[in-house]
Amino acid sequence: MDDEPELRTRDWLPRTAALVLGTLALASAFIAAYVGALHKPDPRDVPVAVVTSDQQAQAVMSAVRARTDTIEPIGYDSRDAASDGLNDRSVYAVLSSAPDGGLTLATASAGAPAATELVTDVFTEAARQAGVPLEVTDDVPVSADDPRGLVPFYLAVGVVLGGYLASTALGISLGTSPRDLRRAGLRIATLAVHAILLGVIGAILVGPVLGVFPDQVATVAVVGALAAFAAGMVAAAVQGWLGLLGTGIVILLLVVLGNPGSGGIYAPEFLPPFLRGMHRWNVPGLATDLFKSAIYFDWRGGGWALTGLLVWVVAGLAGLFTATLFRARRRIQPDRHAVEQG
Repeated sequence: MDDEPELRTRDWLPRTAALVLGTLALASAFIAAYVGALHKPDPRDVPVAVVTSDQQAQAVMSAVRARTDTIEPIGYDSRDAASDGLNDRSVYAVLSSAPDGGLTLATASAGAPAATELVTDVFTEAARQAGVPLEVTDDVPVSADDPRGLVPFYLAVGVVLGGYLASTALGISLGTSPRDLRRAGLRIATLAVHAILLGVIGAILVGPVLGVFPDQVATVAVVGALAAFAAGMVAAAVQGWLGLLGTGIVILLLVVLGNPGSGGIYAPEFLPPFLRGMHRWNVPGLATDLFKSAIYFDWRGGGWALTGLLVWVVAGLAGLFTATLFRARRRIQPDRHAVEQG
Protein backbone atom coordinates (compact mmCIF):
# COMPACT_ATOMS: atom_id res chain seq x y z
CA MET A 1 0.00 0.00 0.00
CA ASP A 2 2.88 2.39 0.77
CA ASP A 3 4.11 2.09 -2.80
CA GLU A 4 0.82 3.27 -4.38
CA PRO A 5 1.41 7.06 -4.02
CA GLU A 6 4.90 6.65 -5.45
CA LEU A 7 3.59 4.65 -8.37
CA ARG A 8 0.90 7.22 -9.06
CA THR A 9 3.52 9.98 -8.93
CA ARG A 10 5.69 8.12 -11.40
CA ASP A 11 2.66 7.83 -13.69
CA TRP A 12 1.63 11.48 -13.76
CA LEU A 13 4.93 13.28 -13.21
CA PRO A 14 6.52 12.65 -16.65
CA ARG A 15 3.31 13.60 -18.44
CA THR A 16 2.85 16.72 -16.34
CA ALA A 17 6.47 17.73 -16.81
CA ALA A 18 6.15 17.25 -20.57
CA LEU A 19 3.00 19.39 -20.68
CA VAL A 20 4.58 22.16 -18.60
CA LEU A 21 7.74 22.16 -20.70
CA GLY A 22 5.65 22.14 -23.87
CA THR A 23 3.62 25.16 -22.80
CA LEU A 24 6.80 26.97 -21.73
CA ALA A 25 8.32 26.27 -25.14
CA LEU A 26 5.22 27.54 -26.98
CA ALA A 27 4.97 30.67 -24.82
CA SER A 28 8.67 31.39 -25.29
CA ALA A 29 8.33 30.92 -29.06
CA PHE A 30 5.28 33.22 -29.00
CA ILE A 31 7.26 35.99 -27.30
CA ALA A 32 10.27 35.51 -29.57
CA ALA A 33 8.18 35.48 -32.76
CA TYR A 34 6.01 38.50 -31.93
CA VAL A 35 8.70 40.67 -30.38
CA GLY A 36 11.36 39.59 -32.85
CA ALA A 37 9.15 40.20 -35.87
CA LEU A 38 7.19 43.27 -34.83
CA HIS A 39 9.17 45.35 -32.32
CA LYS A 40 11.23 47.18 -34.95
CA PRO A 41 9.92 46.79 -38.50
CA ASP A 42 12.66 46.96 -41.12
CA PRO A 43 10.97 47.60 -44.49
CA ARG A 44 12.89 46.43 -47.51
CA ASP A 45 12.00 46.07 -51.20
CA VAL A 46 8.49 47.55 -50.89
CA PRO A 47 7.21 47.21 -54.49
CA VAL A 48 6.24 50.38 -56.38
CA ALA A 49 5.23 50.37 -60.03
CA VAL A 50 6.70 52.63 -62.71
CA VAL A 51 6.14 52.61 -66.46
CA THR A 52 9.40 51.77 -68.20
CA SER A 53 8.97 54.50 -70.83
CA ASP A 54 8.21 57.22 -68.26
CA GLN A 55 11.61 58.92 -68.13
CA GLN A 56 10.88 61.45 -65.39
CA ALA A 57 9.35 58.87 -63.05
CA GLN A 58 12.17 56.45 -63.86
CA ALA A 59 14.76 59.10 -63.00
CA VAL A 60 13.18 59.79 -59.60
CA MET A 61 12.79 56.06 -58.96
CA SER A 62 16.45 55.44 -59.80
CA ALA A 63 17.51 58.22 -57.44
CA VAL A 64 15.46 56.67 -54.64
CA ARG A 65 16.82 53.20 -55.30
CA ALA A 66 20.38 54.51 -55.28
CA ARG A 67 19.87 55.90 -51.77
CA THR A 68 17.94 53.07 -50.14
CA ASP A 69 16.74 49.50 -50.66
CA THR A 70 13.42 50.34 -48.99
CA ILE A 71 11.70 50.69 -52.37
CA GLU A 72 11.77 48.08 -55.15
CA PRO A 73 10.89 49.41 -58.62
CA ILE A 74 8.54 47.18 -60.60
CA GLY A 75 8.52 48.02 -64.29
CA TYR A 76 5.34 47.88 -66.39
CA ASP A 77 4.85 48.42 -70.09
CA SER A 78 1.89 50.79 -69.73
CA ARG A 79 0.01 52.90 -67.20
CA ASP A 80 -2.99 50.56 -67.43
CA ALA A 81 -0.83 47.55 -66.64
CA ALA A 82 0.66 49.39 -63.65
CA SER A 83 -2.85 50.26 -62.43
CA ASP A 84 -3.79 46.59 -62.70
CA GLY A 85 -0.77 45.77 -60.56
CA LEU A 86 -1.98 48.26 -57.96
CA ASN A 87 -5.48 46.81 -57.97
CA ASP A 88 -4.37 43.18 -57.69
CA ARG A 89 -2.00 44.07 -54.80
CA SER A 90 1.20 43.30 -56.70
CA VAL A 91 2.44 46.80 -55.80
CA TYR A 92 1.52 49.36 -53.17
CA ALA A 93 1.76 52.43 -55.40
CA VAL A 94 2.31 53.66 -58.96
CA LEU A 95 4.70 56.54 -59.67
CA SER A 96 4.10 58.39 -62.95
CA SER A 97 4.59 61.75 -64.65
CA ALA A 98 1.77 64.29 -64.59
CA PRO A 99 0.73 66.43 -67.57
CA ASP A 100 1.81 69.59 -65.71
CA GLY A 101 5.39 68.36 -65.47
CA GLY A 102 5.10 67.07 -61.94
CA LEU A 103 4.64 63.56 -60.59
CA THR A 104 1.66 61.57 -59.36
CA LEU A 105 1.79 58.78 -56.81
CA ALA A 106 -1.31 56.56 -56.86
CA THR A 107 -1.52 54.40 -53.74
CA ALA A 108 -3.83 51.70 -52.36
CA SER A 109 -3.86 52.09 -48.59
CA ALA A 110 -6.25 49.15 -48.24
CA GLY A 111 -3.37 46.87 -49.16
CA ALA A 112 -1.29 47.98 -46.17
CA PRO A 113 -1.57 51.50 -44.72
CA ALA A 114 1.91 51.38 -43.16
CA ALA A 115 3.44 50.47 -46.53
CA THR A 116 1.63 53.25 -48.42
CA GLU A 117 2.58 55.77 -45.72
CA LEU A 118 6.21 54.74 -46.09
CA VAL A 119 6.06 54.98 -49.88
CA THR A 120 4.39 58.40 -49.69
CA ASP A 121 7.04 59.73 -47.32
CA VAL A 122 9.91 58.42 -49.46
CA PHE A 123 8.62 59.91 -52.71
CA THR A 124 7.51 63.17 -51.15
CA GLU A 125 11.11 63.70 -50.07
CA ALA A 126 12.43 62.48 -53.43
CA ALA A 127 10.17 64.89 -55.33
CA ARG A 128 11.24 67.75 -53.08
CA GLN A 129 14.88 67.02 -53.77
CA ALA A 130 14.19 66.79 -57.51
CA GLY A 131 12.32 70.08 -57.40
CA VAL A 132 9.09 68.75 -58.90
CA PRO A 133 5.58 68.79 -57.41
CA LEU A 134 4.03 65.49 -56.31
CA GLU A 135 0.32 64.73 -56.15
CA VAL A 136 -0.65 61.73 -54.01
CA THR A 137 -3.95 59.91 -54.50
CA ASP A 138 -5.43 56.91 -52.71
CA ASP A 139 -7.18 54.80 -55.33
CA VAL A 140 -8.22 52.02 -52.92
CA PRO A 141 -8.63 53.60 -49.47
CA VAL A 142 -9.34 51.80 -46.25
CA SER A 143 -12.75 52.14 -44.66
CA ALA A 144 -13.20 55.10 -42.31
CA ASP A 145 -14.07 52.50 -39.67
CA ASP A 146 -10.87 50.58 -40.41
CA PRO A 147 -8.28 53.39 -40.54
CA ARG A 148 -5.28 51.12 -39.92
CA GLY A 149 -6.52 48.38 -42.25
CA LEU A 150 -6.36 45.79 -39.48
CA VAL A 151 -9.93 44.49 -39.42
CA PRO A 152 -9.27 41.85 -42.13
CA PHE A 153 -6.38 40.59 -40.02
CA TYR A 154 -8.50 40.50 -36.85
CA LEU A 155 -11.20 38.66 -38.77
CA ALA A 156 -8.63 36.12 -39.94
CA VAL A 157 -7.30 35.64 -36.42
CA GLY A 158 -10.82 35.11 -35.07
CA VAL A 159 -11.98 32.55 -37.60
CA VAL A 160 -8.68 30.64 -37.62
CA LEU A 161 -8.71 30.56 -33.81
CA GLY A 162 -12.30 29.33 -33.84
CA GLY A 163 -11.51 26.64 -36.40
CA TYR A 164 -8.65 25.01 -34.54
CA LEU A 165 -10.35 25.43 -31.15
CA ALA A 166 -13.40 23.57 -32.47
CA SER A 167 -11.19 20.73 -33.66
CA THR A 168 -9.35 20.67 -30.33
CA ALA A 169 -12.60 20.60 -28.39
CA LEU A 170 -13.85 17.65 -30.45
CA GLY A 171 -10.53 15.89 -29.94
CA ILE A 172 -10.72 16.32 -26.18
CA SER A 173 -14.31 15.11 -25.92
CA LEU A 174 -14.28 12.35 -28.57
CA GLY A 175 -10.61 11.49 -29.03
CA THR A 176 -8.14 13.05 -31.42
CA SER A 177 -8.56 10.29 -34.00
CA PRO A 178 -12.06 9.08 -35.01
CA ARG A 179 -12.53 5.33 -34.63
CA ASP A 180 -13.86 4.80 -38.15
CA LEU A 181 -14.62 6.64 -41.38
CA ARG A 182 -18.25 7.26 -40.46
CA ARG A 183 -17.20 9.09 -37.32
CA ALA A 184 -14.55 10.94 -39.28
CA GLY A 185 -17.27 12.09 -41.65
CA LEU A 186 -19.40 13.26 -38.74
CA ARG A 187 -16.44 15.20 -37.34
CA ILE A 188 -15.84 16.87 -40.69
CA ALA A 189 -19.53 17.77 -40.96
CA THR A 190 -19.46 19.23 -37.45
CA LEU A 191 -16.42 21.34 -38.29
CA ALA A 192 -18.08 22.49 -41.53
CA VAL A 193 -21.27 23.57 -39.73
CA HIS A 194 -19.19 25.31 -37.06
CA ALA A 195 -17.19 27.12 -39.76
CA ILE A 196 -20.32 28.33 -41.54
CA LEU A 197 -21.84 29.59 -38.30
CA LEU A 198 -18.61 31.33 -37.31
CA GLY A 199 -18.30 32.96 -40.72
CA VAL A 200 -21.85 34.28 -40.50
CA ILE A 201 -21.39 35.51 -36.92
CA GLY A 202 -18.16 37.29 -37.84
CA ALA A 203 -19.83 38.93 -40.85
CA ILE A 204 -22.74 40.13 -38.72
CA LEU A 205 -20.39 41.51 -36.07
CA VAL A 206 -18.26 43.56 -38.48
CA GLY A 207 -21.30 44.42 -40.57
CA PRO A 208 -24.61 45.44 -38.97
CA VAL A 209 -23.36 45.35 -35.37
CA LEU A 210 -20.07 47.30 -35.56
CA GLY A 211 -20.65 48.97 -38.92
CA VAL A 212 -17.15 48.38 -40.30
CA PHE A 213 -18.15 46.53 -43.47
CA PRO A 214 -21.96 46.78 -43.53
CA ASP A 215 -22.16 46.12 -47.28
CA GLN A 216 -19.86 43.09 -47.26
CA VAL A 217 -21.79 40.66 -45.06
CA ALA A 218 -22.02 37.84 -47.59
CA THR A 219 -18.39 38.28 -48.67
CA VAL A 220 -17.05 38.22 -45.11
CA ALA A 221 -19.23 35.21 -44.25
CA VAL A 222 -17.97 33.15 -47.20
CA VAL A 223 -14.29 33.94 -46.64
CA GLY A 224 -14.62 33.48 -42.90
CA ALA A 225 -16.29 30.10 -43.26
CA LEU A 226 -13.62 28.86 -45.66
CA ALA A 227 -10.76 30.05 -43.43
CA ALA A 228 -12.32 28.56 -40.29
CA PHE A 229 -12.91 25.23 -42.03
CA ALA A 230 -9.34 25.17 -43.38
CA ALA A 231 -7.93 25.81 -39.89
CA GLY A 232 -10.23 23.20 -38.38
CA MET A 233 -9.26 20.56 -40.92
CA VAL A 234 -5.54 21.25 -40.54
CA ALA A 235 -5.88 20.89 -36.78
CA ALA A 236 -8.00 17.74 -37.08
CA ALA A 237 -5.48 16.08 -39.39
CA VAL A 238 -2.42 16.92 -37.30
CA GLN A 239 -4.18 15.95 -34.06
CA GLY A 240 -5.44 12.77 -35.69
CA TRP A 241 -1.88 11.66 -36.40
CA LEU A 242 -0.04 13.09 -33.40
CA GLY A 243 -2.64 13.40 -30.64
CA LEU A 244 -1.88 15.94 -27.92
CA LEU A 245 1.49 16.76 -29.49
CA GLY A 246 -0.41 17.73 -32.63
CA THR A 247 -2.26 20.45 -30.72
CA GLY A 248 1.06 22.09 -29.83
CA ILE A 249 2.22 21.90 -33.44
CA VAL A 250 -1.03 23.45 -34.63
CA ILE A 251 -0.66 26.34 -32.17
CA LEU A 252 2.94 26.84 -33.33
CA LEU A 253 1.90 26.84 -36.99
CA LEU A 254 -1.32 28.86 -36.84
CA VAL A 255 -0.65 31.24 -33.94
CA VAL A 256 2.99 31.54 -32.91
CA LEU A 257 4.30 31.81 -36.48
CA GLY A 258 1.07 32.30 -38.40
CA ASN A 259 -0.12 35.58 -36.92
CA PRO A 260 3.07 37.67 -37.10
CA GLY A 261 3.86 36.09 -40.47
CA SER A 262 0.41 36.80 -41.89
CA GLY A 263 1.25 40.28 -43.16
CA GLY A 264 -1.78 41.58 -41.31
CA ILE A 265 -0.09 43.70 -38.67
CA TYR A 266 2.77 44.83 -40.92
CA ALA A 267 3.12 44.23 -44.63
CA PRO A 268 5.35 41.23 -45.45
CA GLU A 269 8.12 43.57 -46.64
CA PHE A 270 8.38 44.93 -43.08
CA LEU A 271 9.04 41.52 -41.52
CA PRO A 272 12.24 39.56 -40.91
CA PRO A 273 13.31 37.45 -43.91
CA PHE A 274 12.18 34.12 -42.44
CA LEU A 275 8.61 35.43 -42.08
CA ARG A 276 8.21 37.46 -45.27
CA GLY A 277 6.89 34.69 -47.46
CA MET A 278 4.82 32.94 -44.82
CA HIS A 279 1.60 34.76 -45.71
CA ARG A 280 1.60 32.96 -49.03
CA TRP A 281 1.25 29.47 -47.54
CA ASN A 282 0.17 29.63 -43.89
CA VAL A 283 -3.56 29.67 -43.12
CA PRO A 284 -3.67 33.02 -41.22
CA GLY A 285 -1.78 34.80 -44.00
CA LEU A 286 -3.92 33.28 -46.74
CA ALA A 287 -7.06 34.21 -44.81
CA THR A 288 -5.86 37.79 -44.25
CA ASP A 289 -4.96 38.18 -47.93
CA LEU A 290 -8.29 36.78 -49.08
CA PHE A 291 -10.27 39.03 -46.71
CA LYS A 292 -8.40 42.08 -48.03
CA SER A 293 -8.82 41.08 -51.65
CA ALA A 294 -12.50 40.27 -51.27
CA ILE A 295 -13.46 43.29 -49.13
CA TYR A 296 -11.36 46.05 -50.66
CA PHE A 297 -10.26 44.89 -54.12
CA ASP A 298 -13.37 43.15 -55.52
CA TRP A 299 -11.61 39.76 -55.26
CA ARG A 300 -8.74 40.92 -57.50
CA GLY A 301 -5.44 39.37 -56.52
CA GLY A 302 -7.17 36.81 -54.33
CA GLY A 303 -6.66 33.77 -56.55
CA TRP A 304 -3.59 32.46 -54.79
CA ALA A 305 -5.07 32.94 -51.31
CA LEU A 306 -8.28 31.16 -52.31
CA THR A 307 -6.34 28.30 -53.89
CA GLY A 308 -4.09 28.00 -50.84
CA LEU A 309 -6.99 27.71 -48.41
CA LEU A 310 -8.67 25.08 -50.61
CA VAL A 311 -5.41 23.12 -50.73
CA TRP A 312 -5.25 23.17 -46.93
CA VAL A 313 -8.85 21.92 -46.76
CA VAL A 314 -8.07 19.01 -49.10
CA ALA A 315 -4.83 18.23 -47.24
CA GLY A 316 -6.72 18.27 -43.93
CA LEU A 317 -9.41 15.94 -45.24
CA ALA A 318 -6.80 13.53 -46.59
CA GLY A 319 -4.81 13.71 -43.36
CA LEU A 320 -7.79 13.00 -41.13
CA PHE A 321 -9.07 10.11 -43.26
CA THR A 322 -5.66 8.45 -43.48
CA ALA A 323 -5.07 8.90 -39.73
CA THR A 324 -8.46 7.31 -39.07
CA LEU A 325 -7.73 4.33 -41.32
CA PHE A 326 -4.23 3.88 -39.90
CA ARG A 327 -5.36 3.91 -36.28
CA ALA A 328 -8.39 1.72 -37.00
CA ARG A 329 -6.10 -0.88 -38.55
CA ARG A 330 -3.80 -0.77 -35.54
CA ARG A 331 -6.77 -1.36 -33.24
CA ILE A 332 -7.98 -4.31 -35.33
CA GLN A 333 -4.64 -6.13 -35.37
CA PRO A 334 -4.41 -6.69 -31.59
CA ASP A 335 -8.02 -7.90 -31.60
CA ARG A 336 -7.23 -10.46 -34.33
CA HIS A 337 -4.14 -11.56 -32.43
CA ALA A 338 -6.18 -12.05 -29.27
CA VAL A 339 -8.75 -14.13 -31.16
CA GLU A 340 -6.03 -16.30 -32.67
CA GLN A 341 -4.41 -16.83 -29.30
CA GLY A 342 -7.78 -17.74 -27.80
